Amino acid sequence: MTNGATSPVTAATLKVEHSPLLSPTSSQSVTETVNGFHRFVIQGYSLAKGMGIGKHIVSDNFTVGGYRWAIYFYPDGKNPEDSSTYVSVFIALASEGTDVRALFELTLMDQSGKGKHKVHSHFDRSLESGPYTLKYRGSMWGYKRFFRRALLETSDYLKDDCLIINCTVGVVVSAIDCSRLHSIQVPVSDIGAHFGMLLENMEGSDITFDVAGEKFRSHKLVLAARSPVFRTEIFDGVDEQKKEMVITDLEPRVFKALLHFIYRDTLSEDAESVESSSASLSSVSETLIAKLLAAADRYCLERLKLMCESRLCKNISVNSVAKILALADEYHATELKAVCLRFAAENLAGIIGSLFMC
Repeated sequence: MTNGATSPVTAATLKVEHSPLLSPTSSQSVTETVNGFHRFVIQGYSLAKGMGIGKHIVSDNFTVGGYRWAIYFYPDGKNPEDSSTYVSVFIALASEGTDVRALFELTLMDQSGKGKHKVHSHFDRSLESGPYTLKYRGSMWGYKRFFRRALLETSDYLKDDCLIINCTVGVVVSAIDCSRLHSIQVPVSDIGAHFGMLLENMEGSDITFDVAGEKFRSHKLVLAARSPVFRTEIFDGVDEQKKEMVITDLEPRVFKALLHFIYRDTLSEDAESVESSSASLSSVSETLIAKLLAAADRYCLERLKLMCESRLCKNISVNSVAKILALADEYHATELKAVCLRFAAENLAGIIGSLFMC
């Protein structure tokens, strides 16, 4: 073959490549942020103040974009040159990583209800400066002069010796995305809504529960499918044709919330609204969510038990941890028990002090 000659195969290939019958292919590169939020509550600010320049209080680690992060609060400033009269706040990369690009927002919350929060946002300046790059574990972004200490201590940001710092992290990720070019959106499951309607209209109900004189109609198959205990009590008993059962160990409101979960797979509104006042914490075992935890354990509803544990976990404090730990131990709530023990270990001095004050 002479130089410059074209083989029949190459000619055919070139002809096909320019054929108008072929559709062009395409791809799309999408760069966006994976965002996450963490609230850091600093209780006992007056005790932390004076710990020394460069000394810090650190939040628990939280995960955003596949990386762990932590908030560092310096009540006496990060260093004497720039911030000895200021409090300093930083967000730090707490896991291994190199050249992690991210945007940040640190907000000091106004606790007066006026909504005049102090916001330092990297998101607002991202078009000008671009994301910040953290090179290694321990790299930080933040403000040495976050807020002048004298002003902070007379402001609405400090209430009952407590500060609240909200932190938003947006980790920058890039990917080739074909789904956005040709996508079909699938709605979230609505099976709970359909079963919830079944509970409300009672169509086809075949069993009635008597709970302290209050009647609840239900469906044997639904109960048996959700709870092995109900399945045994309904179908493995002497009389499988029984139409009514008496419940003696639950209050009507607790049994109603139990049925709500069994049919809808969610907590009822009453169970969701757990109070966090000191009055309610003094009698935590009498709250609906605590009694629902007991019912979940009684009927082997593990998902409901975890939901109750999650709600009770939000009410753990030095005053309530002992009572909540007792509940967790009694009703085999292993996740809640582990959280209580960890909290007790980290706040032992405060718990001992609260016992002497009682």
